[in-house]
Amino acid sequence: MLNGKTVLVTGGTGSFGKKFIRYILEHYPHLERVIVFSRDEFKQFEMANLPEFRRFEEKLRFFIGDVRDRERLMRAFNRVDIVVHAAALKQVPACEYNPFEAVKTNVLGAQNVIDAAIDRGVQRVVALSTDKACAPLNLYGATKLCSDKLFIAGNSYAGGTGTRFAVVRYGNVAGSRGSVIPFFRELVRKGATELPITDYKMTRFWLRLEQAVEMVLEALQTMQGGELFVRKIPSMYIRDLAEAVAPGVKTVEVGIRPGEKIHEQMITKEDARNTIELEKYYIILPEMEFFGFDRSRYSEARAVADDFEYHSGNNTQWLSVDDMRRMIQEL
Repeated sequence: MLNGKTVLVTGGTGSFGKKFIRYILEHYPHLERVIVFSRDEFKQFEMANLPEFRRFEEKLRFFIGDVRDRERLMRAFNRVDIVVHAAALKQVPACEYNPFEAVKTNVLGAQNVIDAAIDRGVQRVVALSTDKACAPLNLYGATKLCSDKLFIAGNSYAGGTGTRFAVVRYGNVAGSRGSVIPFFRELVRKGATELPITDYKMTRFWLRLEQAVEMVLEALQTMQGGELFVRKIPSMYIRDLAEAVAPGVKTVEVGIRPGEKIHEQMITKEDARNTIELEKYYIILPEMEFFGFDRSRYSEARAVADDFEYHSGNNTQWLSVDDMRRMIQEL
């Protein structure tokens, strides 16, 4: 699928970007090029000098740039076949405090990626989303929902040009920068005698970085353009997560923060009429009929119930404390 192709990853120095790029370099020996597009030159310097990337230096290219800059994207997307869009402002409090900056990166940046991909003849674009984009309560989630809808509508915008867009949505990634796991571990390292839990009923979806990479690759393989892919992943109570990270350390309930939910959603009841189910995924199909989209290609899938919804509290898969400990050890 990727052999002979040039792949560009926006936000390529992030947790997902590095994992994805390393994977495709190791598993697709005939890749033409991989372009790391990001705005932090020091992170690019660090990444380029890691041993796992230095051995692929003949195929790696590093572009300094920001998705806010359409002209730079136009240059970077030249002769690119596939784009994985991972760049975003992701921290909920930072987006609440800097809302205009979040809109510039997450919304206007998405539009720039779409425009540049179409104008440069990129074949496929997969954009990363988040469970917070489903029925959002905070600005971060609202900007990502807007981004999701822009990428889906990008298929109509592209028409018969051949550029196709899809979205993948998933929950918290164990070990990624900014997740609660390193936050709890840092508190324990500093000698904390108790860990803060916003609400003891709170649950979240969890997956490993490897699963996120696999999800994007399967979307690239499967997509026709317009799909929103949702992987089936397990949930966990945050209070159990604290026990997995710091056995025996007390917890204290501190109250839910603005913009937080007790349970994160992936698919709402309103999405159900367009949602189909496969063994490992749900797919929200586009409501509009895009150029060349053939629903019969998903004939092996089954429709979900009319009142179906998928959130971290009604999940059928759950992580135990021991499960999470093993996941943390693997990191």
